[in-house]
Amino acid sequence: MSEHKPTVEELLKKAEKPAKLALAYHPFYEGKVQVMPKCVVRSVDDFAIWYTPGVAASCKVIKEDPEQSFYHTNRWNYVAVVSDGTRVLGLGNIGPEAGLPVMEGKALLFKYLGGVDAFPLVVRAHKPEEMLKLLEWIEPNFGGINLEDIEKPKCYYVLEEARKRLQIPVWHDDQQGTATVVYAGLKNAFKVVGKDMKQAKIVFFGSGAANLRSAIVLIKAGVPPGHIIMIDSKGPLYRDRPDMEEIKQKDPWKYDLAMKTNEENAKTIEEAFKGADALIAMSKPGPGVVKKEWIRLMNDDPIVFACANPIPEIWPWEAKEAGARVVATGRSDFPNQVNNSLGFPAIFRGVLDVRAKTITDEMCIAAGDALAKFAEEKGIHEDYIIPTMDEWEVYPLEAVAAAEQSIKQGVARKILSRDELYERAVNIIRNAREATKLLMEKGLIPSPPPEEEVLQSYGP
Repeated sequence: MSEHKPTVEELLKKAEKPAKLALAYHPFYEGKVQVMPKCVVRSVDDFAIWYTPGVAASCKVIKEDPEQSFYHTNRWNYVAVVSDGTRVLGLGNIGPEAGLPVMEGKALLFKYLGGVDAFPLVVRAHKPEEMLKLLEWIEPNFGGINLEDIEKPKCYYVLEEARKRLQIPVWHDDQQGTATVVYAGLKNAFKVVGKDMKQAKIVFFGSGAANLRSAIVLIKAGVPPGHIIMIDSKGPLYRDRPDMEEIKQKDPWKYDLAMKTNEENAKTIEEAFKGADALIAMSKPGPGVVKKEWIRLMNDDPIVFACANPIPEIWPWEAKEAGARVVATGRSDFPNQVNNSLGFPAIFRGVLDVRAKTITDEMCIAAGDALAKFAEEKGIHEDYIIPTMDEWEVYPLEAVAAAEQSIKQGVARKILSRDELYERAVNIIRNAREATKLLMEKGLIPSPPPEEEVLQSYGP
């Protein structure tokens, strides 16, 4: 049977469905997350333990040793999802209030997939130093910080500096989260096509936060920098490109990669694609952004990751017609979805369980290895190179990998065995999922209006 090729109209209609439901469901629930008790309240007498006068005893312990806050409070499991709203999804600079639904959604994924108590925190601190000062101010409340939807190059500087200044894990999902999942998928894709990733030529189409950090992580994982070619809106990055000095001033992180990569000094897109083994595209929605004739210039059995949403840079069937053997996208309705939600809930689960002081790129690689191994053991092939979000069993394994790497690198405050880490992660994640299920069954989370009713209100 030939692969079904839905029309653009069909795909756009499907892509519009979640947006239409969101407009009805968001105000119905008046938000997606809430604060719930986790301690017993057998009677009001228990408040004497949890609040005054009993709580003073814990306060005194923490005053003598502030790190006891990780044991006497839920700080160990609190994560702040921080954004200034300057680069929200594909919507651009829409401001903090408009970014709040996204940060709430992130908090929901944190809880359901990783058992992490995450709080959306949108801010008006736009200057890098303002945001860094804010992070320093709120640090005593949290076990970790998730930076989200911050424009570049500010996001690079804030991440880099915050990792130096704070004694809790700081992570930028658009960078490290994407890099983790890309690395995992690419590792297995190369196994499917029978090539060595460390010997391959890899083209990155787009040079934003996601692709830059993905390239950095791949280099750290052993891919020679010279084998990588970065492409921005003006073409490949190469050392003597006329605008290099301007890039150096505006985006030193991009400039640094330009100086390390593209050993063949490719100056056109065609030269970049010629003989490439893999393409990682994270640029702008397609189709037609990546051309079939470029794919035809690639090596035998090429790998194509076309991850723009809602429409990939090239349709999967077009990439395959041009010779691609493995194709991944950012969408759930095509095989091989490259989705950050496979990474951040589990990685934070792991580093929070050992009270880690930071998240390193090595932890991302360890988590990516766990993701890849899970899929490989199930049986990888052209249409299955990475787990799906509903394979929840992968999250505890990924959490253990991140936690063990934290211990190995000497940044964990709490040392646990592999078995202890796994059991803890399984219990916390399962409890979060079961609690949600129970609240739905009891009607404490009410059912939303029927989808058909909502969709009909928009007309044909």
